[in-house]
This record gives sequence, structure tokens and C-alpha cells, in this order.
Amino acid sequence: MKTPKFLPAKGTIAIVAPSMGCTVEPGVSRLNAAIKRFESMGYKVLESPNCRKNIGIGISNTPESCGRELTDFYCNPNNDILIACTGGELMCEILDFVDFEAIKNAPPKWFMGFSDNTNFTFLLNTICDVASIYGSNIGSYGTEELHVSQTDAIDILTGWKDCVEGYDKFELLPLKSETNPYANLNLTEPKQLRLFIGGNETDGELEFEGRITGGCLDILATLVGTKYDQVKAFNFKYKSEGVIWFFEACDLSIFAIRRALWTLDHAGWFENAKGFIVGRPNAAWAEEDMGLDQYNAVLGIIGKYNVPIVMDADISHIPPSMPIISGAYAKVRAGENLRIFFDCN
Repeated sequence: MKTPKFLPAKGTIAIVAPSMGCTVEPGVSRLNAAIKRFESMGYKVLESPNCRKNIGIGISNTPESCGRELTDFYCNPNNDILIACTGGELMCEILDFVDFEAIKNAPPKWFMGFSDNTNFTFLLNTICDVASIYGSNIGSYGTEELHVSQTDAIDILTGWKDCVEGYDKFELLPLKSETNPYANLNLTEPKQLRLFIGGNETDGELEFEGRITGGCLDILATLVGTKYDQVKAFNFKYKSEGVIWFFEACDLSIFAIRRALWTLDHAGWFENAKGFIVGRPNAAWAEEDMGLDQYNAVLGIIGKYNVPIVMDADISHIPPSMPIISGAYAKVRAGENLRIFFDCN
């Protein structure tokens, strides 16, 4: 796995919009505030042309424009790292216009984003053999104060950190709005992990390691069986290490989560699984229907692998979310909290 160079002092951050752009509040104000914050830290910030556009359907511009822009900014030596503007709905449609061969041959570069940006964070791992960061989009840095999850991501991008751990509380009712765009996280809910070995819950601590990859389950399930599904080759390359899968869900119901995992399972994605880290499901949090909930929706599919499973982790659309160096070799320790050590060699 190729590891990008870390963001240097006074380096250049490029903001790209392969998914949606920032065109409405509170997104516009948060984008502006995030740019000012990074500039005050000594960085130069470049905006791609699509960052403030709303021309496409579920993305900032046409698929052709978004695909070309992502390729150009990734391959351009005049910036050091890329951070996604925001998420969206149909980034999958730009993939036909992303030049993955050019990206493979370019010097590796950090790309950070989450949600719809799984279309690139995950494919950088599985197609290009390049590490990426599943972490906050740029607007998260436009709050009054940075949460430790945001400073964790900056410390990873700059090379100051090679491990992250979970946080004490999470947010269910956000305070940000059109009239309050810079609101900090409203952390009211105590975080409590649930740990399993296979389908059986355990009170003990879990330790496991392997090559980590994953992302938003909504997106991963869309990629299965397409020409961009190169997980079989990825599994083969890292067979001796095994794979740790992390995933979280945005819009999926508990039944859609189960169907998505069934699809990944039957496509052979989990054949080398060494463990799973599952984030809080956004739309399905605390949902129950016909005897199914957010736990057995997952365990009913992946429990058969009899490997460690960490659930309700701080990797999700329900903030705060730990930044993950996707593609790195990872060592995981989970008990009352979750800690992940990354080795990008």
C-alpha cells in the first residue's frame, strides 16, 4: 500500500467537490470559516471550480466535470492534499470520468472525505493501492471550536499521530442551522460500545489486526459487481494479513443494512475478514421492526465469520467520527473505548 506524504507546514490544501458543492447555508458559511481557519494555521487553500456549484444531480456539476476535476487536482503537483467539500448522493456517476490509471501513476496524495466520498477513499485502496483518510469533509472545520475528532484528522494529515481513540459522547440533535452555522457539536449522549465475537456479545476486551478498509455502506453496496469492484484482487494481495472492515450507514434502514451486507457477503468481500468495526447507523439508530434492530441486522450476516465485531463505534454520520487511515495496517484494541493504531508501511 502506497502512503502519501504528510501535509507540510505552510503546505497547500485543495478543496474538491467530486460529490456536492457548498451552495446553501449552513454549508457556505462553514466552508468560508474552515478556509479562514486553515489559512490562520499557515496553510494555503485552493478551491476547485466546482466547490460552489450546484449544477449536477446530487453532485456539484456534471459527472464529466467532477471526474476530470478530481483527476486533475489529484495529479496536480501544486497542492499537497485533497479534502472533500461535502458529501452528496450520486458521486458514483463520476467514476467513468476519473482517470484511475493517471492516479495510479501519480505520486500518492492524501484524499480525505466521507459518506459519498467513499467512492474515492475506498477505490484508492482497492484499485490504486493508495491509502486514504475516511474523515471529516471541509465544513466540519467551520465550527466555533474544533472537536478532538477534527484535530485528530489534522494530526494524521500532518503526520503527528498514528493512532486514534473513540470519544466519550455523541450528538443526536445538532445545533447547526442556517441561522447558527458555526455551532459546535451538541454532545449529549454517552457512548457505549458493544463488543461481539461472532454473534456472541462479550464483556472482555478485543484485540485484532489486519489491513483496514471500508466506508459508507450505502456506497459500498452500490459498487458491488461493477467494474470498480476489485475487492477480490485486494483480498488476494493482502491475504496473509487479513482485512479489517469498517462501515457505517447513512440513509439505510435496518432492512437495507442487512440487504447491503448480504450483497457484500455473497460477493466474497469478507472472505479474509479479521474483524469488523461498525459505526452508529444514521437513519436506523434505535430502529426496530419485525424483530430486527441495528445489531442483529449486522450480526445475522457477518456473525458467522466468528471474528471480533465492534459496534456503535465513533465512525458514522452521527458525530463525532474518528478519522480512519483506510488502507493502512491497523491494530485494534476495544474495551470500554476503541483504539486503532495505524502502520502505513
